[in-house]
Amino acid sequence: MDRLNLQVFQQFWTIAKAYWFGEEKWQARGLLLGVVLFLLAYTGLSVVLNNKRGVLISALSARDEPRFWETVVIFIGVLILYAPLLAGYRYLRDRLSLQWRRWLTNRFVDNYFDDRAYYNLSTSEIDIDNPDQRIAEDVRSFTQESLSFLLVLVESVLAVAAFSGVLWGLSQPLVFFLLLYAIVGTLVTTVVFGKPLVRLNFEQLKKEADFRFSLVRIRENAEAIAFYRGEVREAAQVKDRFLEVFENVKRVLLWELNLNVLTNAYEFIPFILPALVVAPAIFAGELEVGKVSEAQGAFIRVFFSLNVVVARFQALTTFGAGINRLYTFAAFLEQTEPKAREAEEVGEVGCKPTIQTTTADRLALEHLTLQTPSYQRTLVEDLSIDVPIGKGLLVMGASGCGKSSLLRAIAGLWHSGSGTIVRPNADKILFLPQRPYMVMGTLRDQILYPNTHIEVDEPHLKQILAQVNLADLAERFGGFDAERDWADVLSQGEQQRLTFARLLLQKPDYAILDEATSALDADNEERLYQHLQAIGTTFLSVGHRSTLTHFHQCVLVLSPDQSWRLEAS
Repeated sequence: MDRLNLQVFQQFWTIAKAYWFGEEKWQARGLLLGVVLFLLAYTGLSVVLNNKRGVLISALSARDEPRFWETVVIFIGVLILYAPLLAGYRYLRDRLSLQWRRWLTNRFVDNYFDDRAYYNLSTSEIDIDNPDQRIAEDVRSFTQESLSFLLVLVESVLAVAAFSGVLWGLSQPLVFFLLLYAIVGTLVTTVVFGKPLVRLNFEQLKKEADFRFSLVRIRENAEAIAFYRGEVREAAQVKDRFLEVFENVKRVLLWELNLNVLTNAYEFIPFILPALVVAPAIFAGELEVGKVSEAQGAFIRVFFSLNVVVARFQALTTFGAGINRLYTFAAFLEQTEPKAREAEEVGEVGCKPTIQTTTADRLALEHLTLQTPSYQRTLVEDLSIDVPIGKGLLVMGASGCGKSSLLRAIAGLWHSGSGTIVRPNADKILFLPQRPYMVMGTLRDQILYPNTHIEVDEPHLKQILAQVNLADLAERFGGFDAERDWADVLSQGEQQRLTFARLLLQKPDYAILDEATSALDADNEERLYQHLQAIGTTFLSVGHRSTLTHFHQCVLVLSPDQSWRLEAS
């Protein structure tokens, strides 16, 4: 259990230290200092309030009216200070949590998109499930809970220091008993319940994320499911995912039941022990009646401060599970990928070769052997070809022979294999993937993507849309600044024509098209390729239709046996 706690702490510190020792450290430390100062102030006032509550009871018991009203005035005056201090403490705490979340979220997002880590995650052998949940939910939980537990610990230390003096003046054995009782309770709780609850909470986070993802996936593929009439199968799958959540929660509840039995019995003693200790002195007339209330208030504050682990154990185990998920994700983004890039630079991953990429003003493949990312299958062997500048190259072949995979290698997404890819700078190439991608945003953003920052006047945009046979698109949706869920409101063919509009607008030196016209009729396909030829872009297309050969000067035919041949169109 100690090893588990140490591992969780090391993971926590690895994630947290970058913020507290990074570029925003002074702002973070300043906010934390403000939080601690507010905490110190209101803890001191808590001692005063606890004392005055006892004095009030003593004054009532002695029927001492002047002392009673004097104490009431003091009590109200302290309360006037106490309320804004507590509110200010909570505001600064939440503001610091928000600042930290913003910084950590930006860090994860930057690393997620750096060197296409989001894509490499899908081909990695490391099991990193639901990265969206880890960035959105786990980061939020990490920053909020980290500060919450830290400040609870600081508050506990201050409370012990502030209220122990009260207890010490009433009964020294009571203080020693309290310390021993807290230590034993903490050890029993962590040893017996620690490891099972951490494991179950980790599984719970994963299963909840899988259940939510299955629902999101149905929303994203609603039409396809409706066409297949796959409601029964999809409903069964969602129910199965929820059943896993349900069964795991049952196991968690069983452990929590046992934990609650222990903690409820364990936490009962503060409500009776102080009265038992102080009662003899009160009966003997040595102490005022109000000392019972004061002793009980001080005892409860010290008791729960010393037993912060027991009181928050379930929350701590959930927090530990979240730390583990976030740490493994951070380790993949910040450690695995840099190592992969270093391996790429030297041309190997362990003992496995990788494809080399060089930059030049041409597109060529030199002795390229392409394999799947796991190196289990060779798709193309010893391929050498130059794409003629200003011309078109068509890649054809049976399904599964590596046509789209070849484009992934040219784009730098796949590196498994050997040989060299010579290609221009990335800003001179535009890729149109097989599945059109509609971004969240306006119609203008759809056409300009990925260079949405450039300025293009509306007449030019209308001209481009007319070229791809979408002249009425802006008018249909209320102009170029209209925002829609474009993947839902546009057909597959309209989406392909809209992505082709990006190509005609931006006029890159090179274009890579992966079945970019597969949903179009022959007339629309011919029209688009004629416009593409007119802008002088060198293009490489993947397709199955024989009609595509009319728009390309060369045809590369790939075979299932890894061989290839080059033909004139």
